Formats: sequence, structure tokens, C-alpha cells
Amino acid sequence: MAVISRGFRPKRESDPRLPPGQYREHGFPVLSAGPTPRVDLSTWTFTIGAPGQTRASWTWGELQALPAEDVVVDIHCVTKWSKFDSRWRGVSLDTLLDAVDLADDEQHVLARCDGGYTTNMPLADLRGGKAWLAFGYDGAPLPDEHGGPVRLLVPHLYFWKSAKWVRRLDLLTADRAGFWEERGYHAYGDPWREQRYWGD
Repeated sequence: MAVISRGFRPKRESDPRLPPGQYREHGFPVLSAGPTPRVDLSTWTFTIGAPGQTRASWTWGELQALPAEDVVVDIHCVTKWSKFDSRWRGVSLDTLLDAVDLADDEQHVLARCDGGYTTNMPLADLRGGKAWLAFGYDGAPLPDEHGGPVRLLVPHLYFWKSAKWVRRLDLLTADRAGFWEERGYHAYGDPWREQRYWGD
């Protein structure tokens, strides 16, 4: 019979899918920095370019006509919840970026969204099957409060990088901080390295 000291509690086995400091959430919390925009799909567009320049633009109908994928991924919020097996539908960023001429020194991206929100990422984090423009969630159109009609889906980074209500990607030759990054959030945001805030 094993001897166990008073007060000893066996260490709980953590789920290998949970990054450090996270807990599993079965719902889908709604977190936003401002009010939910209302969008007219008849005038909606998504654009890729550089500051002051447009290189490609898609209407809602044109986006819907592109090859779409069903994606099942885990997502991780900087507020410490993680949701397993979230189900999305959208267009790979590879498809959209392949339609644009990219300069060799354009290795950074600033996403711009309705409501004035922005967030930054290396271009490499949007390539190679790692990111999508998501317009469907759990078998239905993406709800407004979760970023509908379209949000970025970049599941390998903290979820604030999966910007809601995205309308434009600016290609940059140097990194530029976005909304939360200017207010103390980490420039990159890797959940497995707990890159939540400046200095992490």
C-alpha cells in the first residue's frame, strides 16, 4: 500500500491541447473592444493592398464564389479560455494572397476592420494553410457578435489576432503595432509561449 503524506494531492494531468495558463471553455464568450458594426453586404468589400494602395478587392458575391474550406480548430483567447474543435467555413488566405503581387520586402501585415480595430502579424503566419477569412461558424453564417460577416481565423495565435469584422489587409515592409498591441498586448501572441503582454 502506498504511503501518502497528509495534504498531498496528486498533480492533475493537463490536456496536451491546452496551452499553459489556459482552461477549457465549452461556450463561446463574446469579447469586443466596441459596439458590433452592422454591415450591408450589397456594399461590403474585402481588400488587400498597401497603405494608400489597392491591389485586389472582392465583393461579398465574389468572396462566396471562391473555393471555401471547412476547418475544425482549437482557439485560445488571451483572457485564458480555450475552445476545442471549433467549426468554421471560409476561404484560405493563401487563395487571396496568391491573387496579389507581393514585393520581397513586404513581410508584415496590418489587418484593418470595421470599427477602427487593427492587428498586426508576420505575413508568414497567414500563408501555408494557417489562416482563413471565415464567414461561417458551426454550420451557419458567422454571427455579427463573433465578427460576422467575416473575420480572420488565425488559430495558432491568441484569438485577438483573429480580427473581427475584417475589411482590409495592408502589406507592410516593417512591423506596425495594432490596436491591442499599442495598449500592452504582445506583438506576436503565441499561446504556447504565453505571449500575452509586452515582455512575455
